[in-house]
Amino acid sequence: MTEWKKTFITIWSGQIFSTLSSMTVGYAVIFWLSIETKSAQVLATATIASLLPQLLLGPFIGVLVDRLDRRSVMIAADLFIAACTSMITVLLLNGSTELYWFYILLMFRSVGSAFHIPAMQASTPLLAPESELMRISGINQMIQSGSIIIGPPLAALLISSLNMAYVMLFDVFGAVIACISLLMVHIPNPEKKENAPVPHVLREIKEGLYEIYSRRGILFLVIVNIAFVFLIMPVATLFPLMTLNHFMGGTYHVSMVEVFWGAGSLIGGLILGLKRFNVNKIVLTNIMYIVTGFTFVFSGKLPENGFLMFMFLTLLGGVSMTIYTGVFMVILQTNIDPSALGRVFSIYGSISLLPSIFGLIYTGFVAERLGINNAFLIAGSVIALLGLCSFFLAPIREMIAKCKENQ
Repeated sequence: MTEWKKTFITIWSGQIFSTLSSMTVGYAVIFWLSIETKSAQVLATATIASLLPQLLLGPFIGVLVDRLDRRSVMIAADLFIAACTSMITVLLLNGSTELYWFYILLMFRSVGSAFHIPAMQASTPLLAPESELMRISGINQMIQSGSIIIGPPLAALLISSLNMAYVMLFDVFGAVIACISLLMVHIPNPEKKENAPVPHVLREIKEGLYEIYSRRGILFLVIVNIAFVFLIMPVATLFPLMTLNHFMGGTYHVSMVEVFWGAGSLIGGLILGLKRFNVNKIVLTNIMYIVTGFTFVFSGKLPENGFLMFMFLTLLGGVSMTIYTGVFMVILQTNIDPSALGRVFSIYGSISLLPSIFGLIYTGFVAERLGINNAFLIAGSVIALLGLCSFFLAPIREMIAKCKENQ
């Protein structure tokens, strides 16, 4: 534990390049699809393609993450993502722009992410003291936020000056740098239990589910989060179209919205990274639900000339979402056995993605039948109500009381 700072500095040095390159390429793809198709359904389908493998394979991947060396898993995942991105580059250089190829390769890239994300999240409690997990979560969010700030304008610049095929190569370079940084550190694995039973995939998945189900407070927090993801995912997909269609903006305006979201995320990460950040985590997550919901409500009520206010609300939404995400990860990391964290994070990821897939399927319907403004208004109202109701759920109230006793 004494070397945790050096270890994280090394890991973060690689993750900065990897996250920035992935974020830039991700936004470039979104901008490219938005400009080429101007279709909410295409954006929703691309998002579904990126999420579906994590939904279907998550529980099985979690078992492998807990069994295998976690550093090796992350390196292999990064290299696989780079290989998929390289294939997209080859297709573009050959003049192939059929959307189904993008959907297929986005699905394969998602497989790599399905391995990398839970492996990193499950490794964090083994690398640093529990008292530092909130700060680490804050710094991780800051890296994400910085990439969100730089990524959109950089993506807009790249797609306007380079062939899309060459833009994709940035993700490959970032993955290689991340692998090099991981090779320079030692990441411990959980201690193997004596007299452990013979490995069995279904039994180990059940054990991961039991880790969540046996803790009623965690179970209810996960259920509320699932409802939150279901509501926010379709609306998040509509941000570019809200800017393009309602505010009559262009690629620059789309990128500026993302920059403001990133700036808000950076502020949220800074708040989490404060050394003496001491607050009831459960209360904070519920408050962030309410704040996020109201940013959507007010966004949905803006007139066509309200773009500047839309950017401010996006900034505030970035703050609330980042604080919520960072705190929720720490809640799981500090309440679940480290030997089961890989399975728990993967199962949680799969369960939370299931309703969001159904929500995304109806994104085109919502945008075309109800209107983009109404989609923001309705989703925001329900999200705020969800955060308010969370205060009255008995298992969550018990966790709030327990947190107060431990402070």
